[in-house]
Amino acid sequence: MFKIPFLDLPPLRGAAGTVRLPGSKSISNRVLLLAALSEGRTVVRDLLASDDTAVMLDALRALGCGVWREGEAVVIDGLGGRLRAREAQLFLGNAGTAMRPLTAALAVLAATQGGSFEVSGVPRMHERPIGDLVDALRGLGCAIDDLGNPGYPPLRLRGPSALALDAPVRVRGDVSSQFLTALLLALPLVAAQDIRIEVIGELISKPYIEITLALLARFGIAVKREGWQAFVIPAGSRYRSPGEVFVEGDASSASYFVGLGAIAATDAPIRIEGVGSESLQGDVRFIEAAAAMGADVKAGPNWLEVRRGAWPLKGITLDCNHIPDAAMTLTVMALYADGPTTLTNIASWRVKETDRIAAMATELRKLGATVDEGPDWIRVEPLQGWQAASIHTYDDHRVAMCFSLAAFNGLVTERPQPVRILEPHCVAKTFPDYFETLFGVVTARAADIPVITIDGPTASGKGTLADEVGKALGFGVLDSGALYRVTGLAARRAGLDLDDGRAVAALVPTLQLAFRDGHVFLGQEDVSARLRAEATGLLASQVAAHAEVRQALHQLQLDFRRLPGLVADGRDMGTAIFPDAALKVFLTASAATRAERRHKQLISKGISANIESLREDLEARDERDKNRSASPLTPAQDALLLDNSNLSIEESVTQVLGWWQQRRPF
Repeated sequence: MFKIPFLDLPPLRGAAGTVRLPGSKSISNRVLLLAALSEGRTVVRDLLASDDTAVMLDALRALGCGVWREGEAVVIDGLGGRLRAREAQLFLGNAGTAMRPLTAALAVLAATQGGSFEVSGVPRMHERPIGDLVDALRGLGCAIDDLGNPGYPPLRLRGPSALALDAPVRVRGDVSSQFLTALLLALPLVAAQDIRIEVIGELISKPYIEITLALLARFGIAVKREGWQAFVIPAGSRYRSPGEVFVEGDASSASYFVGLGAIAATDAPIRIEGVGSESLQGDVRFIEAAAAMGADVKAGPNWLEVRRGAWPLKGITLDCNHIPDAAMTLTVMALYADGPTTLTNIASWRVKETDRIAAMATELRKLGATVDEGPDWIRVEPLQGWQAASIHTYDDHRVAMCFSLAAFNGLVTERPQPVRILEPHCVAKTFPDYFETLFGVVTARAADIPVITIDGPTASGKGTLADEVGKALGFGVLDSGALYRVTGLAARRAGLDLDDGRAVAALVPTLQLAFRDGHVFLGQEDVSARLRAEATGLLASQVAAHAEVRQALHQLQLDFRRLPGLVADGRDMGTAIFPDAALKVFLTASAATRAERRHKQLISKGISANIESLREDLEARDERDKNRSASPLTPAQDALLLDNSNLSIEESVTQVLGWWQQRRPF
């Protein structure tokens, strides 16, 4: 999504519809590495497209893997356990699912085949512990250099060095299950004999190890288990591509929509496709926690359906070791409960993309909640007095997605409050289209959806300004001036009699219009150039003569008021169409300035023009627009006047955004 600095969520009221989940991050990066280590080519379908998989794919390319796309699938030409590159510097962002397994795989490959590889990430990755994995690998005989703080990335993995495979490889299991996963993925590469891995302490996040074992089996490695304390990789193990792999939908991402259904799906359910009762992922058990809080949940092999059951939700106490990522959603659901909710055994939250216990506690308090926290637990009281809040996301995708559910506070308070999500693009780590998907299945009252109107005379730059303000806020854009031209063009294409006002008006609600980057789209077609044609202008004049068409277009403009908000430009947006707009701007650039701008535009396109004639034409149009009987060109009484004669578009945008900030409660 466009990297907007914040996204304002107005009060939301209901939910229904179908969501198709993106691929699982945990499965995607495991499959990519397994395919890279295997003999042969692997076609990976339904792969998650995200920041974490992007850094893994870049790393595989740097290591000599063939990586290409075939339609929607990704094809990996595996290394067959043999290094093609002996040196590489790999930047792995904040992707633990790439950093930990690649560290282990490259450490054992460098030890047996030689080479030098550096792995690094963003500053937060350099604060996430990896020392227990490094200790296990050094105990095996791998040569690993700390390039920063000992026990943390960045690291250098080098060789050759002799490996001691006779003794068990021992690794702690109580900090992150990714350390054990990394060893399970790497050690088949050197299994000339049975290799035994022993877990020190209690293994957390066991369902993620189940995923690892299931995927290893799919790639030809049959690991022997001794409960959760020891794992044996058989001698002679060798990775073989299964040829084709389908990636399940992300069960952790499903939790937000399960929570959504529990809170707001009162009529029809939220249907979630991509995970279900046959999922490999332990986080699908989140539905048990949601049901305990009162959700009505149904499950099929590859789908879930959730609607509100008990209301308010029920406060619960739950050991969340089995659903560490998805459990974060419960803390926001707890705001809608009838009593406190306590989540325990979540120490791993402290070493994730951020310290998630501290982050959730801090941001929940901004909403007005009472929250207590400990080393491995968090307790949230139901919220009574909701406050508008600007949620810091800590560059953590799950924080951003969890707090979107706080926007449903209008269901429990008479004074609903908007919620601002800072740096919303962080969701790209696992669910790049999360907010667009959310807006597709939720509802809000039209009066709660914010509107900014930008009115002004012809050639005042209102269209460009509206487009840039819309981009900055993540709002939709309405170019009202194009509507009559689009209607005339669409009516002619449909073979309608343009003198038949009723027929043309009936066409208007079917128009699939969108305004993006200064262009007008009718369906998937960019019709911007056609709309500028003189013949299209004549069509517009013909259809505009009908009262039925004008009324239909009035309604169409109102229908553009969609989540999360709208920037509408025209001549009467703030007076006739959206008189309740939260911010109204009226541009007052002089005719002389506008003529100069128009002249430059025409000359740049190779069209000859005379500045004086342009100015006279603009002055004449201004006079006509000011004196027309219907919706004359005039500022709304509460409009803010912006003389943009000497302002760049960037300066104009800054001014409008400054005014917008003053109107918001954050």
